[in-house]
Amino acid sequence: MISLAKTDWNAYQRSWDFKSLPLLTASTEPTPTVETSYTAWVTQNRDTIAEMKLLEEENNRLFIDAYGLQDELSPEVPIEQITLTVNPAYRYGVKGTEEERNTRFREDTMAELVSYAIGCMMGRYSLDEPGLIYANSCNEGFDAARYTKFPADDDGIIPLTDKEWFADDAANRLVEFISVAWDKAHLEENLDFLAANLSPKKGEDSRDTIRRYLCDKFYKDHMQTYKKRPIYWLFSSGKQKAFQCLVYLHRYNESTLARMRTEYVIPLTAKLSAHIDNLESDKLASDSAAEIKKLEKEIKTLQKQQTELTEFDDKLKHFADMRIPLDLDDGVKVNYGKFGDLLAEVKAIHGKVSS
Repeated sequence: MISLAKTDWNAYQRSWDFKSLPLLTASTEPTPTVETSYTAWVTQNRDTIAEMKLLEEENNRLFIDAYGLQDELSPEVPIEQITLTVNPAYRYGVKGTEEERNTRFREDTMAELVSYAIGCMMGRYSLDEPGLIYANSCNEGFDAARYTKFPADDDGIIPLTDKEWFADDAANRLVEFISVAWDKAHLEENLDFLAANLSPKKGEDSRDTIRRYLCDKFYKDHMQTYKKRPIYWLFSSGKQKAFQCLVYLHRYNESTLARMRTEYVIPLTAKLSAHIDNLESDKLASDSAAEIKKLEKEIKTLQKQQTELTEFDDKLKHFADMRIPLDLDDGVKVNYGKFGDLLAEVKAIHGKVSS
C-alpha cells in the first residue's frame, strides 16, 4: 500500500521525486496515440485502485478479526476513501456521476500534459532522461546538450500570444512537443484529442483551442497546481494581452528582461504596426459592409493592444535597466514582488503591487 501511494504521488509534477509523465510510457502499442496512451494509463489506474481497495479491506479484516469486532464493523472501504490522486472518486468526490468524474480526470490529465510540455520547453524536464533536469539559479550551468529529442528554449522565455507572432511561442512549441513525444504520423489526431479536452469553442480548430488555452487558462491552472507559488512566471502587458510570456524562475537572470525587450517586445511593436497597416489597406479595398465592419473591429482591438504594449515597453525598459537579481532562498512570494506590475497575479502571489 505504501509503495502504491508513493508511485501515485510521484506521478505528479508537485512531487520532488517526479520522474516523467506516466502518459508517455503507459501504452504498449508500437505507435500509440495520445488517446490510446491515456486509455492505457486509465486501465493501469483502475488496477491500482482495485488493488489498493483490496489491500485496505484485507487490513480491516485482520484488525476486525483480531479484536472480535465482526458484529460491529464492516471491512468494506468506499471507493471515494481510496486516497490516490489517480482515483477520480477520491479526487473529485462522488456528488456527480462517474462519467462526469471521468471527463474531469481526462481534462485535468491533458492540462497536466501541457504543463509537462512547458516544463520540457523550459528545461526543467527532458524527454531524454527522467527527473528534474534543471533547477539551479540564474541559468548557471544550464546544459543544452541534455535536451536532444526536444530542445529546451534557449533563454527560458516563452511567449503566450493570441496570434502567431513568434515561431517559438508556446503554441507552436507544444505542437512540436506532441510530434516528438508521440509518432508524428498521428500528429493531427493527437492535437484533436488534446484540444477536445481543453474546453474548445465551437468552430475552433485544434491549434486555435490550444493557443487560446495557453493564452487564457494555462497560468490559472499553473497557479492552482503550485498553490500560488508558481515556478513559471507570467509577464503580461495587461488586460488586452498584447504580449504575454512565461519565464522559468530558475533560468531568470539579470539580463532576462533586456532580452525579453529585444527579442520579443520591440519586434512585436513593429509587427503590430505592420498588421494594422495591412488591415487598413484591406478595409479601403473592400466593397463588403460586413467585412469592413469586421476589419474595423480587429483594427480597434490591435490599436488598443498597441497602446498597451507601448506602456508595457516603457515599464519593461525601466526594470531591465535595473538588472534585478533574484535570491531563490527568499522564496517565490518575495521575489515575485520585485517587478512592479510587469507580472500577472501579483496581488494573489505577493500580496500587493510594488512600485
